[in-house]
Amino acid sequence: MRIIFAGTPEFAVAALSKIHNSNHQVVAVYCQPDRPKGRGKILTSCAVKNFAIENELEVIQPENFSSEQNLKKLSSLKPDLIVVAAYGQILSKEVLDLPKFGCLNIHASLLPRWRGAAPIERAIHAGDKETGISIMQMNEGLDTGDIISTKKHSISNFETSGSLTESLSILGAELLIDTIDQLPKLNPKLQEHSKATYAKKILKVEARIDWNQSAENINQMIRAFNPRPIAQSNAEGMEFKDKVLRIIEAEVISSETSNPPGTIIEQNKEVCHIATGDGILSLK
Repeated sequence: MRIIFAGTPEFAVAALSKIHNSNHQVVAVYCQPDRPKGRGKILTSCAVKNFAIENELEVIQPENFSSEQNLKKLSSLKPDLIVVAAYGQILSKEVLDLPKFGCLNIHASLLPRWRGAAPIERAIHAGDKETGISIMQMNEGLDTGDIISTKKHSISNFETSGSLTESLSILGAELLIDTIDQLPKLNPKLQEHSKATYAKKILKVEARIDWNQSAENINQMIRAFNPRPIAQSNAEGMEFKDKVLRIIEAEVISSETSNPPGTIIEQNKEVCHIATGDGILSLK
């Protein structure tokens, strides 16, 4: 097949690599325009663009994927299929209808659970024990298209968004290529829309820890917000130089405590135990 790939972050690279090394042809790679990054506001390329350049694939970075100018470009490429993985733009009906086999999306959840921008973080934050990958035939809705294939993946008690993203990236790439190879034979299934939940974008304000919550819930939050935006708390009363304590790892060590939430029960160079609304949390 002649395939156009649209993706931006590291999560999408494994899928692009899998297609590139298959019997299919990547005729173009779309990704978000380079953006200023860091304190120096240096214009920085995304992970997908870097891979595409290294492998001599054509890179296209329109501000508007569905613009008239880009529609002409898409049409000239004569794609059989467009594959989308965390691209970052909405595709219009004109784009969706253009390829022979439509547009497939690699989504990092078992749809219809966790539609939206942050399915990995929300799954961990909610305490889900299982997630996975859904390959979906895209329509004009937000992750509402018919499901072509899925694969499950368990979430361990130590999983972070960073580690889970890496695992699902590989799983998604494998499922995608199997799906593409069998695409003409597969029968998409309607989602159970009544069971849909939504994974809204993570905001920095959410990273502030509320010690009135249970130790288990706070631990889930810490894992969900690692590597970004990183859970944080006011460090008053603690032996730390910074005014804000950023926490990347913790462990629930007790389900009971009589101390008020936020109380430092024990602190030294090796441990910091804090009381919560239900239980004690040990910061790493």
